[in-house]
Amino acid sequence: MIKLIVMDVDGTLTDGSIYYDTAGNELKKFSVKDAAGILAAEAVGISCMILTGRESPMVKKRAEELKISYIIQGIKDKEAFLTRFLRENNIAPGDVLYIGDDLNDIRAMRQAGFAGCPADSADEVLELSDYVSRLRGGCGAVRDVIFHFLKTEGVYEKAVSKAYGGI
Repeated sequence: MIKLIVMDVDGTLTDGSIYYDTAGNELKKFSVKDAAGILAAEAVGISCMILTGRESPMVKKRAEELKISYIIQGIKDKEAFLTRFLRENNIAPGDVLYIGDDLNDIRAMRQAGFAGCPADSADEVLELSDYVSRLRGGCGAVRDVIFHFLKTEGVYEKAVSKAYGGI
């Protein structure tokens, strides 16, 4: 069973756009729909991690709102980081669900027991993913991947019930 969901940010939890205001502040748009997948996974004991190559205060804020267990930013070599993290936390690579969208995710995604991606991911990511969401990054694709996985494992109703009191 999956113990950890690793999520990229730009192009996965967001649409990949970066906005700057006139003061030079960076802004990102997150889909509130993804929260349902994250909360449902955590309700059945699956920890979540944001693993991104960039650093952004907005990512930290969103992750804290969702009470995401691990917020890891500024990582250029995601494969090396994930390998070390899994070893240090006694998690088998097969117990990881990785959701990414671009070339910098591929090597880390190959370690995972299950890989998913948004519909608008890089061709190479689309080819290696176990599940390709019908949704684009930043438009609920993370929720879709997580719900697909939970349904496949037969724990979707339990997860939603624990997170939301049933449907």
